[in-house]
Amino acid sequence: MKLGLSRACLYSSCCASISSSSMPSLTAIKPKIPIFLRQPTYSVTSSDLQKWHGWAKNLVSSVGSSFVESDNGPDSTLLCRELNWLLEDSLENRSSSSCFSFPACKYDTVDEIENVMLRISLDDLYQLWKQRIEDRRPFQYIVGCEHWRDLVLSVQEGVLIPRPETELIVDLVSDAVSNNEELGQGLWADLGTGSGAVAIGISKILRIYGRVIATDLSPDAVSVAMFNVQRYGLQHVIEVRRGSWFEPLKDVEGQLVGIVSNPPYIPSDNISGLQAEVGRHEPRLALDGGASGMDYLLHLCNGAAAMLKPGGFFAFETNGEKQCKFLVDYMQNQIAGSFCNLNIVSDFAGIQRFVTGFRQ
Repeated sequence: MKLGLSRACLYSSCCASISSSSMPSLTAIKPKIPIFLRQPTYSVTSSDLQKWHGWAKNLVSSVGSSFVESDNGPDSTLLCRELNWLLEDSLENRSSSSCFSFPACKYDTVDEIENVMLRISLDDLYQLWKQRIEDRRPFQYIVGCEHWRDLVLSVQEGVLIPRPETELIVDLVSDAVSNNEELGQGLWADLGTGSGAVAIGISKILRIYGRVIATDLSPDAVSVAMFNVQRYGLQHVIEVRRGSWFEPLKDVEGQLVGIVSNPPYIPSDNISGLQAEVGRHEPRLALDGGASGMDYLLHLCNGAAAMLKPGGFFAFETNGEKQCKFLVDYMQNQIAGSFCNLNIVSDFAGIQRFVTGFRQ
């Protein structure tokens, strides 16, 4: 598993609906506010910020291709882009970041004694970038968010960073709902919701007509998912519950019109060989799928047979072709008669990634 980056969403369209004043007060684990949503309370001189940027660029240069060669990690080009994004998120005036980020803009074009306002302290900027390079801490944990579809989602340690390929689950749900009105008006479940990304994506398809229950065993994930749901004002559509897989759904057994999940599917022995950003920092609970990587996928299949209404839809993400084919074979032969119209769907890279189908 390689950690990808997406910064496709424009801040101008996001900040209007996601303000720090609307953050929920959570009683459990309080999620950290992403840098770009924090108040710009730190004043520094342009000269001091230039010194930090030069130091940070030197750290990037020292990396070269060493991360790529060691574990297919980020190269210096990607790290330079991350550095620019960090600067953009930190500055009160995002447009002024170009005077620090791009070689064509000379430092002497900025008044050295001019003060600029930051959303985090200069000391924090030094510490965070040192963590990025020396500890391989994921960039998303550094800035506290990930851009996913048209969303900017809060993420932090203890919560899986949503991947671009998982966006396809929302598209698969959209296709299913467009072909069946009943699916768009019923109750859905997102199991192992993590940041709440898929649940929020689905809720935008259902709008006011359906509902989603998002579950996760991790208290960190539940807290962050609640944070993201309430930030987008979707608490009337999405309910977040803590618990393992189907356990929090006993009250809706046989009532679901749809189940989606991106479960842990990495074989246990493969965790140590993952990219450092993933293997060292992302929660093992969200990665480790047991000896073959199939433990939770099989559990999902068995549970879906009991939880879905006849005609209900499911979409599960897997590790690739081998797991997809194993899952389809299992449903056709080991729990025959439970599901129909089984299908394997490829991701953006052409890798067979998802298994979909309907309750018989």
